[in-house]
Amino acid sequence: MLHAPATLRPAPAPEVPFPDADLMHVTDLLSPAERERFAELREVLQREVRPLTAPFWNREEFPFELLPKLASLGLGQLQTDGSSRLFQGLAYMEAARADVSLSALVGIHNELVVGMVHDLGSEEQKRRWLPGLESFTSLGAFALTEPEHGSDIAGGLATTATRDGDGWLLHGAKRWIGAGTIADFVLVWARDTADGAVKAFLVETDRPGFTATKIANKIGLRIMQNADLVLDGVRVPEANLLPGATAFDRANDLLRDSRAWVGWQAAGIQLAAFDIARAYALERMQFGRPLAGFQLVQQQLSEILGNAQASLSLMVELARIQEAGRLEMAQSAMAKATTTRLARSSVAMGRSLLGGNGITTDYEMAKLFGDAEVLYTYEGTYEINSLIVGRAVTGASAFV
Repeated sequence: MLHAPATLRPAPAPEVPFPDADLMHVTDLLSPAERERFAELREVLQREVRPLTAPFWNREEFPFELLPKLASLGLGQLQTDGSSRLFQGLAYMEAARADVSLSALVGIHNELVVGMVHDLGSEEQKRRWLPGLESFTSLGAFALTEPEHGSDIAGGLATTATRDGDGWLLHGAKRWIGAGTIADFVLVWARDTADGAVKAFLVETDRPGFTATKIANKIGLRIMQNADLVLDGVRVPEANLLPGATAFDRANDLLRDSRAWVGWQAAGIQLAAFDIARAYALERMQFGRPLAGFQLVQQQLSEILGNAQASLSLMVELARIQEAGRLEMAQSAMAKATTTRLARSSVAMGRSLLGGNGITTDYEMAKLFGDAEVLYTYEGTYEINSLIVGRAVTGASAFV
């Protein structure tokens, strides 16, 4: 018997128990208005976005035609629309449930670009860029990591900014910059050669001396257009210096929040793995009955969902702390490390459950398998985030 790939099937039918896999009734914690908005968000992402993503993932191309759909769902302005931290997190989760690459764009866009311009930018910068960003008619990128400095970027940042009359000259290179080849501007962190302070500059990508080269042949997040950037004497006016970003601690605040965001992605990818695995197990016939009727298959489905719910419950608590203004780096690091470790395990079980069909993106699980490796590594590797937690609970630093 032939079985259609999961990408051609809708989400589980309503008669399937717990069709949304919300065993802990997390969405009940939202206000009625946010609960209604969330239900629409999930339905549209599953029905109109998820089925279209695999071909773009396979080709390493960005689906620009999906940006208006994301904008119509309000995903371009989660940082500025007054929604609760819990709603924002659940929106990131559902975006990842539909496609992890697009959730990376949505998260970086909100947490590191819109948030940075809104919180740290000048009034002129806000007026010029926020309307386009909120409607996804403009895209920005966040450039901190460098070719020779990743985990040690706080002390090793080598990109420089030098005063030049009424402007600045930027020299250096950046690596792994999400949306770097498609952005209208890049938020570049550089060290002032005069005082050694780390500052941030808004750099339009059409300025002379700026080049962006796509990083190809990735095993995950293939829709996200990561780039190597070179700044060869790029000149920007004084007005492009972000007035609220004149010390590295402001970058650290952004990184703290973005690590929390990855935890929501990790919950979302696990729910996606469960959705795909359950749908496959209910349809796939072996030995005259559905795979879903076998004990080992039910055990794997139970473990995947348990991991997902544990990750989601941790993130709900993180949102509560964040809403109260009490979020610290150790909490974000613990959430990011824990949820991505569980995500890696969950998608591996999902890939195994699909057997040979688990290694082709026609059935989506292989796509998740690659994407989970990126979640495990970016926004601070698993090891570095673990050591951040270790330092917090012992008072002894094992790396700096």
